Amino acid sequence: MWVDFSLLYFFIPIFFIISITPGLCMTLALTMGVTIGLKNTMKMMAGELLGVLIVASTAVISGSTIINSYPIAFNFFKYAGGLYLIYIGYNMIKSKGSLSINLDGTKKFHISFFRLAAQGFITSIANPKGWAFFIAMVPAFINYQKPITPQMTSLILIIVIIEFISLMIYATGGQVLGVILRKKNNIKLINAFAGMMIIAVGCWLGLS
Repeated sequence: MWVDFSLLYFFIPIFFIISITPGLCMTLALTMGVTIGLKNTMKMMAGELLGVLIVASTAVISGSTIINSYPIAFNFFKYAGGLYLIYIGYNMIKSKGSLSINLDGTKKFHISFFRLAAQGFITSIANPKGWAFFIAMVPAFINYQKPITPQMTSLILIIVIIEFISLMIYATGGQVLGVILRKKNNIKLINAFAGMMIIAVGCWLGLS
């Protein structure tokens, strides 16, 4: 067999526990689920999953070489992404911007797929903890006495699937919370909660 299934079976529950734990991307999925709903949040998830795919693949192949070779560019990307999320969160607290809900309860979401996907992609690929995790963990689940490519492909596929499931859980929970709050006419509370959460994600990303 080209793939060591004993390692894969061990990897799946470990990564699921790590993935489902609240983090930058899960918090962002929950927050967007509250305000823009599951359908629109899935656009963000597409960018986030693409980022996870790139980070996982690059970390496994190149290890820490990427981060060590381009530290300034990596930090710029991280800080720029954090500041952008803080800007979005501030506008949401003020009930402004395309991600907030109008005070009469109507939506103003005419959000492009590219814009939401870009937010998810930046949050995912600029997260140093994600790079550190993949660099440290994934090689431990590769049997170097067997062909590397099928093992890497299997691990990366599992990572993307589990990450998608976790994001769906958070986004769905956020949508349910948003519906409950909206029924109680707490529109300002929804916008303020979502805005503060996104600001927290932006600070988290910049300071991590």
